[in-house]
Amino acid sequence: MKKKFKMENLDCANCAAKMENAIKKIPGVNDASVSFMMQKLTIDADDSRFDAIMDEVAAACARVDEDCRILR
Repeated sequence: MKKKFKMENLDCANCAAKMENAIKKIPGVNDASVSFMMQKLTIDADDSRFDAIMDEVAAACARVDEDCRILR
């Protein structure tokens, strides 16, 4: 399942790149893209456990930038 999410308080392109790399390593994630300019996350992940994956994605983003939130 591929979905797009708005991100809030994403501070820099470097943080976006770090988040993208961390998200891609999460089991069940097929592909991910974090755009600093658009403040957007695009993720393609396993449909059967999408909500659990998104919880892991939110935690990974918080480790990189604690102020950044994914609006679901």
